[in-house]
Amino acid sequence: MNRERIVWLCSLLLLTVAALWNPTSAQRDSDYLFVRTLVDVNRMVVGNYVEKVDPGKLEQAAIDGMLNQLDPFTNYVPPAKREEFDRMLDGTFKGVGVQLNQLPSGQIEVVSPIDGSPAFKAGINAGDIILKVNNEAMEGARLPDVMKRITGELGSEVSLTVRRATGQELVLKMRRDEIVLPTIKGYTRNDDNTWNYYVSRNPKIAYIRLTQFTSNTCDSLRGALTELLKDGMTGLILDLRWNPGGSLDQAVQVVDLLVNSGVIVRTRGLHRPEDVKVATGAGTLPHFPMIVLVNEHSASAAEIVAGSLMDNKRAVVLGTRSYGKGSVQELIPLEGNNGELKLTVAYYYLPSGRLVHRKKGAEDWGVEPQIQVPMDDDTQRKVTEERMRSELFHRPTTRPNGKPADSPTTQPVVDTQLQRAIDTMLLTTILQPPAPAPSTTFPATRPTTSPR
Repeated sequence: MNRERIVWLCSLLLLTVAALWNPTSAQRDSDYLFVRTLVDVNRMVVGNYVEKVDPGKLEQAAIDGMLNQLDPFTNYVPPAKREEFDRMLDGTFKGVGVQLNQLPSGQIEVVSPIDGSPAFKAGINAGDIILKVNNEAMEGARLPDVMKRITGELGSEVSLTVRRATGQELVLKMRRDEIVLPTIKGYTRNDDNTWNYYVSRNPKIAYIRLTQFTSNTCDSLRGALTELLKDGMTGLILDLRWNPGGSLDQAVQVVDLLVNSGVIVRTRGLHRPEDVKVATGAGTLPHFPMIVLVNEHSASAAEIVAGSLMDNKRAVVLGTRSYGKGSVQELIPLEGNNGELKLTVAYYYLPSGRLVHRKKGAEDWGVEPQIQVPMDDDTQRKVTEERMRSELFHRPTTRPNGKPADSPTTQPVVDTQLQRAIDTMLLTTILQPPAPAPSTTFPATRPTTSPR
């Protein structure tokens, strides 16, 4: 690597940030002086340091040292990691869509296929044992090696030889594809592994958990809620706990789906004019009672949705105060295909004017639930484990000898926050007079006379 590349890349980074600030002539002179100083320091280090210097490490350290003075959410994305970073934002990855685990015996077990993935369509079941990949035996192979063999170029074919819980062996072929991680989860799995969204059947109270906000979150939520409304849903519990956020645009769309008017969120920064997102009536779903669950792990876009629904009096928020990550990052491509700068440029403000972001020394931040229901760390851990188990596809109900599989011996943990939400929603829907159902039929016959 050219030793001047370190200086060039850091200079480019500095000038990109400086361009955003629209600096004066005096500011530009200061920038160039800094660049010259950086050049001199680099030359002294490379030419005089007691040991050989790794230019790549110096480059990354110089950038990190600058950005570490800002906030934890501003960072440099090098070219080698750009694709991986973009896919993380989109909630996608390449493969066949199967979660694997290595058993104590060394066998590779399918934990669960992912909904709609090539593995799911090919017929992979939870509990299957991977015997071969492309006819190559996996006996004694480590989990990372098996995963590496299964992944490959998009569109290429891979065959998995699996052994079912019944002892039957099958060869299943599938093509590698772009896997979109589902962000909409229900309460439990039905026998056919579709989602059961109801926590109560009478009245019909639904439960939906959003795991993060990716490019298809709002469309998926709209589809699920539309079907639930057709089925007579009378109330919804929207779980945003442990949701780290994601796309601001998707958060705005989710609120717009549920609110027909009013401010959704405001963003503004020192060098950014105020941007106000306002709800529109078009496409808004019919009104229904709603409770939103949040905790200290609900961040960013999740806080926007919870706080906006609360401020617009569309939902009651229950749980504990959210994380307080209310900053806006922009991805700024650097010249020469030298990666991207993820730079914090503004803060989120709820319709009430509350700043979501937790600044150093702040006493108010995030979303403060109207109904406070704390949960200790041990219960949180158990609830998280229970939620993960509920997401998995059902395993076979019989063993090879035909005997039923053992039932779990442990009692399920009580999710105190969810239970409080259910109790509150039951009381709300029982006491609330039913809203008139929208007309979905037309008169069988037309009037024989028209008005004069």
